Amino acid sequence: MPASPDHLSVTLNALADPTRRAILARLSLGETTVNDLAEPFDMSLPAVSKHLKVLEKAGLISRGREKQWRPCRLEPEPLKEVDMWLAKYRAMWEARLDRLEAYLTQLQAAADTPALPVVKDKPDDTQKDDRT
Repeated sequence: MPASPDHLSVTLNALADPTRRAILARLSLGETTVNDLAEPFDMSLPAVSKHLKVLEKAGLISRGREKQWRPCRLEPEPLKEVDMWLAKYRAMWEARLDRLEAYLTQLQAAADTPALPVVKDKPDDTQKDDRT
């Protein structure tokens, strides 16, 4: 493993935790304080602060300093990087799913088409045996 992970790996690691994703969801509504962010979680303020440090290290949030108030805010740039990385895979899977859909449509059309009746060879009644 590389000594210093790339920025995308740091971002994805930060997004891997459901608590951190919930914090980001809250911050998507607007900036707020650490105390407000910690309120819905059943954990200590220092535990929430550790999550915030991980998010801050990944560049997903920033914390300001306004007198006694330290607002946290969402920083969208790392999420844009993740979206760009995922876009390649999204395009690949959409193309594959489109091909699968076309193939299944083709199979369904073939199944809906009535088959021609199979005619078995049987003796022709018009030809009578000359021996009679």
